[in-house]
Amino acid sequence: MSHPLLNAFWMIFWFFLWIMWFMLLFRVIADVFSDKGLSGWAKAGWLVFVCVLPFLGVFIYLITRGQSMADRAEAQARQSQEAFDDYVRKTAGDSGAGAASSPVEELSKLADLKSSGAITDAEFDQAKQKILA
Repeated sequence: MSHPLLNAFWMIFWFFLWIMWFMLLFRVIADVFSDKGLSGWAKAGWLVFVCVLPFLGVFIYLITRGQSMADRAEAQARQSQEAFDDYVRKTAGDSGAGAASSPVEELSKLADLKSSGAITDAEFDQAKQKILA
């Protein structure tokens, strides 16, 4: 007796496992290349092992280096977040809001503008009064 719905379910199940396997394989390969602690020979050895015996290679990699793999991913996420936060702070401070920089820095910028001739003495005095107020 034929069960087309059951066959469709099994096909979808195996397709899902196949996609999951490739995602895991690519994640392991990306981790091998991103690990700064491995030498070039060690990276080549892991890559050959994972490509020649993919199932065994990936499972052994996850068993032996799984914890450090998670630590490296966490460190990378933390570094990305810090870089983003620094960028936001820098951009917000340079936008002219004045809240992120001190009056000394603002006066220094004004003095540079005055010495370069970008603003006149009257404009300098007016901006200085605003900063000091």
